[in-house]
Amino acid sequence: MERVIFNEDHHAFRASAKEYCDRSLVPRMEQFLEEKTVDRAAWLEAGKQGFLGLDVPEEYGGSSVGDYRFNAVFAEEVSKVSASLSSCFGIHFDCCAPYIVDLGTEEQKQRWLPKFCSGEYVAAIAMTEPSGGSDLAALKTSAKKADGGWVVNGSKTFITNGDMADLVIVAARTDPAKGAKGITLFVIEEGMEGFARGRKLDKVGQAESGTSELFFEDVFVGADNVLGEVDRGFIHMMERLAQERVGAAVSNIAQATQILAETIDYVKQRKAFGQPVGSFQYNKFLVAELVTKAEVTQAYVDNAIVAHDEDRLSAVDAAKVKWWSAHVQNEILDACVQLHGGYGYMNEYRVARAWRDARVTKIWAGSNEIMKELIGRDLGL
Repeated sequence: MERVIFNEDHHAFRASAKEYCDRSLVPRMEQFLEEKTVDRAAWLEAGKQGFLGLDVPEEYGGSSVGDYRFNAVFAEEVSKVSASLSSCFGIHFDCCAPYIVDLGTEEQKQRWLPKFCSGEYVAAIAMTEPSGGSDLAALKTSAKKADGGWVVNGSKTFITNGDMADLVIVAARTDPAKGAKGITLFVIEEGMEGFARGRKLDKVGQAESGTSELFFEDVFVGADNVLGEVDRGFIHMMERLAQERVGAAVSNIAQATQILAETIDYVKQRKAFGQPVGSFQYNKFLVAELVTKAEVTQAYVDNAIVAHDEDRLSAVDAAKVKWWSAHVQNEILDACVQLHGGYGYMNEYRVARAWRDARVTKIWAGSNEIMKELIGRDLGL
């Protein structure tokens, strides 16, 4: 079915995003996979083309388009190339930008955002801890008051862009007695004494995303690197999780739809018993079901995109669209692997990589189980 949420400006922007992907990302995928990171050249080119500052005001180097649909378009085009790359860029321009733009002081914005938009700085957000998972209120990384700032100790894990981030938004406990109301956000920068990166984590999929452990040992963070209000970090995070989750949904269905289209081409050409694999009734019915599920889910995600753009997407609705899109994405990709037969299990085939890359979407940005818990609570259960 035709999607109706985009206008001519969005279509023109999509063409530019696709051109960037085709020129700067697609030819280098093997390099990114081998190095387990997206190198600076790709970031700088994205910055040069204006893709990293969509939520950033013009005075700080961005374009301040004020229309979330542009964010969605860029995320979709990158997701068609690789879910892993979409997570890298998404964390930077779609997740971290609102924190700095909404919560940063004028001095912080002037200091960080121009290089954030140009790709000279790469950003990450560090919430998850080795013992915490989805329970953000239980984090153990601490920040204690010191002359002129704070001293941060602790560790974070599963941090996308962690291997190369110049700016890391870190959630730390500043008042243990207050529980969730005693958490503060800090921006820890490359080169701060005591800030160290661990190994690049050996993941099942998404090798390119530079996912790393981060360690903080007596890191002095000046008061001018506190982001937002002291002890209101948990609230700041909750207020911005809706964008992270709708962004995840956008990428989920875009990746699944792209691989499904490639699979349909494959089953039209691949023959067994003298006829195309796709012509067998079971496979034909299966593909019909997958296409319908993809289109229904796309319509649901599109509705969430518009709702978020109009500032009416609730946290519960964001949870719904996040878990459902991840569920359908994994269902579609598992079927696509099956339709490829033995070749679907070969790393040289995109469907195999996509299948691996997608599995984490039911875990990150709040696990699907946590999403259902939020929805259930909202229903009074």
